Amino acid sequence: MILEFVLAGTVLSPPALAADPAGTHGAASMLTRKNYASLPTPAGPYSLAVRHNETLYLSGMTAFGTGAQGKSVSEQAQAILEQVKRIAEAEGTGMANLIKVTVFVTSMDGIASLRDVLSRNYDGAYPASSLVQVAGLFSPDVNIEIETVFATSNGGADGALRR
Repeated sequence: MILEFVLAGTVLSPPALAADPAGTHGAASMLTRKNYASLPTPAGPYSLAVRHNETLYLSGMTAFGTGAQGKSVSEQAQAILEQVKRIAEAEGTGMANLIKVTVFVTSMDGIASLRDVLSRNYDGAYPASSLVQVAGLFSPDVNIEIETVFATSNGGADGALRR
């Protein structure tokens, strides 16, 4: 089986991708992967954020390691969204440019309060959204995970995450 990847209209075979370990694919398509010193290091083989041209993709984030760990879904959501906002700001974008959000919850209990938290954080700029109930997440103290996708208007900030 031959795998091919399409970036900026050019078909790249896996060897062409492997030849570019920095994660960039020429001037037509910029791809960067980032982690942030003030956030937990990913426990697996993934990046917290990946920027492709003017789109910023954030991995699923949880309240693990925050004061909200083990608390209600809405408290965990607020802690997660604060982390998301910090990354977005460090990358030169913000909640007004949130394109898509995917929310994974272990229970549908408390969904009304979760929607209130989400609504307050969106500031009226509602993204496309999916809400998925899952059997469980990696820790019993984590009841929600949020993935986000942002539009960016430039090549990005210096990537320095500020508290």
